[in-house]
Amino acid sequence: MHGLLPFPPHTTLEVIQVLFLLFAGHALMDYPLQGEFLSTCKNRHLLYKLQDPSRPREIWPWCMSAHCLIHAVTVWAITGCFILCVVEFVLHWIIDFAKCENWTSFTQDQALHYLCKIAYVIVAMLL
Repeated sequence: MHGLLPFPPHTTLEVIQVLFLLFAGHALMDYPLQGEFLSTCKNRHLLYKLQDPSRPREIWPWCMSAHCLIHAVTVWAITGCFILCVVEFVLHWIIDFAKCENWTSFTQDQALHYLCKIAYVIVAMLL
């Protein structure tokens, strides 16, 4: 399966284009397409504070996984690389869990996500 652009990129223009799409995909999935439900329900601490019977605390791992799966499939669609899809799922889960635990700030969370995208392109070019 091929992604939206040649991957791994071979020219500077391709590197810029792939990074642009990966960054745009992240922004799209993390902001308008995440929605309030996943944003709230992926965080076990927020669910505990809400005490909403329609949103039991036990749903947080499912919501976190759904959010990370959306990001992972976006990386797969852009790069055409299933291995990066799996890597993105795992790393996104860890990074967002850290943010939900207040181990990282919002800015650190976002920086880590974008650094992952840069690393994907660099590693792919080196292999």
